[in-house]
Amino acid sequence: MEIYLDNSATTRCFDEVAALMTKIMCEDYGNPSSMHRKGVQAEGYLRYAKEVIAKNLKVNEKEIFFTSGGTESDNLAIRGCAYANCRGGRHLITTQIEHPAVLQTMRNLEEEGFRVTYLPVDEKGCIRLEDLQRAITGETILVSIMHTNNEIGSLQPIAEAGALIKKMNPRILFHVDAVQGYGKFKIYPKRMNIDLLSVSGHKIHGPKGVGFLYINDKVKIKPILFGGGQQGGLRSGTDNVPGIAGMAKAIELVYAGLDDEVERLYQIKEAFVNGVRKIEGVTVNGHCDRNGAPHIVSVSVEGVRSEVLLHALEDKGIYVSAGSACSAHKPQPSATLQAIGLGKELLGSTIRFSFSMFTTMEEVDYTLKVMYDIIPMLRKYTRKK
Repeated sequence: MEIYLDNSATTRCFDEVAALMTKIMCEDYGNPSSMHRKGVQAEGYLRYAKEVIAKNLKVNEKEIFFTSGGTESDNLAIRGCAYANCRGGRHLITTQIEHPAVLQTMRNLEEEGFRVTYLPVDEKGCIRLEDLQRAITGETILVSIMHTNNEIGSLQPIAEAGALIKKMNPRILFHVDAVQGYGKFKIYPKRMNIDLLSVSGHKIHGPKGVGFLYINDKVKIKPILFGGGQQGGLRSGTDNVPGIAGMAKAIELVYAGLDDEVERLYQIKEAFVNGVRKIEGVTVNGHCDRNGAPHIVSVSVEGVRSEVLLHALEDKGIYVSAGSACSAHKPQPSATLQAIGLGKELLGSTIRFSFSMFTTMEEVDYTLKVMYDIIPMLRKYTRKK
């Protein structure tokens, strides 16, 4: 039996996505910049993708730009806006629990002379709007806040933050990393005062290596890649037509039955949380209810190292993560877990379970049964050592 519960790291592609991409790679393989029929055919897939995404977000097609994924989208949004608007100020605001694609970009900009405020979070991983209000100054040009935390599933008050930012200064740009939230929630940038929105294809049953960035057409932004001038010169590079079309197909499929699917995921999450709490010495981090994301559960297991539990579950055919996949091979403790005040003894004993459209209640029941059996055994072994 193989049970994949690491969907925040990546998801399995829909069959329809793989089929469409294969067709494009093997039959409709033209370069959309070419002027012949094959190129025009390829360009049609780009138009299709823009139509799908723009309709989904309720924005204009010209406000959608394709990237290589969430990391590039975050970098383009933050660096591009920082460079383009630095005459108005050099102060940026983000949170302590952002993805490394945001945090490392901010730290790099600090080295270039920008000043960054990192907002703290409460024990559930949520910012306080009063902290955001206090942080905004006359020098602030950009605020970047993630929609859904990739480790503990905390949801930020994005609409309220957007309204606050624009009330204090309409010129401040608001960027949202929605890599984990998109495909689980309906997000409408215009209504939520979001100026830039980052999304990645492989988190929503689409392909790896592709994403998009929504940019409000009034935003002043500079490119960070230079080359052939594709996408209006903002993001040069040959368009990844199979990936872009595959991502658009995944978006169509995910949002076709979103409400029912999210309800199903919350039921799975509730069953898992209730079950795992029966194990002595287990802590569930973040919001365990519907105030958190429907697909992410962070569990700290007292007395068992995360990598030990991860491989013990793997031996039973269950695949999970010891935190963010983007930082799993780095030895330093999770910034998110430290920010919520998790005790030192649990920082190295935390596992992330993340569900998807392919996750079943039977798989959750089996996972819980395995955990009931192996956690006491692993604790005994640790104590003997």
